[in-house]
Amino acid sequence: MIDHGNKGRWPRRLSRIALALSVGGVAVAAIAAVGTGTGLWSYGAGLGALRYALPLALLGGLLAIVAWIVGRRQGVRTGWLNGLALVTALLFAGYLGSMIFTARSMPAIHDVATDLDDLPQFSRLTVRGDNLDKIPDQGRAELKAMPPEERWKALHRQAYGDLKPLRLSAEPGAVLQRAEQLARERGWTVAAVDPAAGTMEATATTLFFRFKDDVVVRVRPDPSAPGGSLVDMRSISRVGVSDIGVNAKRVRRFLADLKEAMQ
Repeated sequence: MIDHGNKGRWPRRLSRIALALSVGGVAVAAIAAVGTGTGLWSYGAGLGALRYALPLALLGGLLAIVAWIVGRRQGVRTGWLNGLALVTALLFAGYLGSMIFTARSMPAIHDVATDLDDLPQFSRLTVRGDNLDKIPDQGRAELKAMPPEERWKALHRQAYGDLKPLRLSAEPGAVLQRAEQLARERGWTVAAVDPAAGTMEATATTLFFRFKDDVVVRVRPDPSAPGGSLVDMRSISRVGVSDIGVNAKRVRRFLADLKEAMQ
């Protein structure tokens, strides 16, 4: 005997569970980010939570498909619940998937600069003590034979060979002043500005996990163009091994904006 009153119970229940799992996966990631950003737990614990958030959301998406099939066979309409669960899972998986793809396509380094032979140096902010630890050799014998600093430079040139010093026609003092303004407009915490040395040091904070990256901008007279300036920049993550390209992107955008601002 068929219980027509309970005909749609299971499809609807499956749909609700699917939506709860999909949204739950996103919620786990959000809580992990907020907790890391506020210092409730370490960045390692926060990133580790993503290993559970993604499968949770994907399970919700898969269950949404099952619920849609069951509901269709029983003539029960649960399309909007299943659709919401599936779209949530796919968007979340796509976002994390792009991050994972980027991380795997970039070398596991976190220190980026425009001049590797004459690195901009910090005076107020401190470079992390393990900055050159765990520089990967990518299974390549020639990299493994290199000292850590040379290995870092080789990986840097391979991945970020486009990063070069910026040449401007304006004099160094004006460029440094504009660089400080741009940093403050970005919400960076400016730690020091030294007109004599031509340097500005600041800390940038990422959006979700609130990771802090230290930046130094160095402005010197351009020896090839009297009256002009030569701008170098360096950006270092305070934690983690790989920055998944964040520091290089920051340097590119900042120097592009500085060039535009000085025109």
